[in-house]
Amino acid sequence: MSDGRLRLPSLRIGTPLNETSSKPQSNVQRALHELRDMIFTGQLAAGSNHLESELAAMLDMSRTPVREAVLMLEGQGLLELKPRKGVRILPVSPEDMREIYDVLTELESLAAEQAAQKGYAPHDLEDLARAIEDMEVAVMAEDLERWAAADDRFHAELVRLGRNRRIEMIVSMMRDQVRRARTTTLFMRPMPLKSNEAHRRVYQAIEQGDADMARAAHRAHRQQAREMLVDLLERHRLRAL
Repeated sequence: MSDGRLRLPSLRIGTPLNETSSKPQSNVQRALHELRDMIFTGQLAAGSNHLESELAAMLDMSRTPVREAVLMLEGQGLLELKPRKGVRILPVSPEDMREIYDVLTELESLAAEQAAQKGYAPHDLEDLARAIEDMEVAVMAEDLERWAAADDRFHAELVRLGRNRRIEMIVSMMRDQVRRARTTTLFMRPMPLKSNEAHRRVYQAIEQGDADMARAAHRAHRQQAREMLVDLLERHRLRAL
């Protein structure tokens, strides 16, 4: 790379990470996805309490799949089941975000290091490259929601490339909490130009097999993201999301 710029594989912009399956969702899957969306959008507000029968009525389904979905969401740290009181949506504070980002930073940075050690061929990194391209297109279009979706894909694929199932499991649970906070602050932040540059540095380090650089670049990126997010939460006095 004589000009010092990262050249990503030529990919079709907007190609989905995974083709949509024609298999219909089960009621449990549908309840899980719809309840998650309701939490992230604030329709189920932080700190609010809901009976399972109420949630079932909102989703127009029986209580059995709703209860299974609720148990899964409790395991992800989004809500808790309270005896005789139903479901409580858990709040997320700036202090929570600091702790969550501390853990995410170390685990994802380790995943980046391990991914760089795998000796991946360019075609193995196509999904990572596609996420970066989609983030760049989204920034040019000033489409923060599209950028956030591509950013989620980048981080999920980065962790997958590290091939550590326990890291995948823990990060997946914590990423939901980050998504809640980011959804609230998304339109308060500047356009994420520096974030895109950081993703390119991580990609390049993995492509070149530079494990130390991959880990250091990703740690710096996550630490910067933590400071910006916590600052937004505190500056706008969003004490519980």
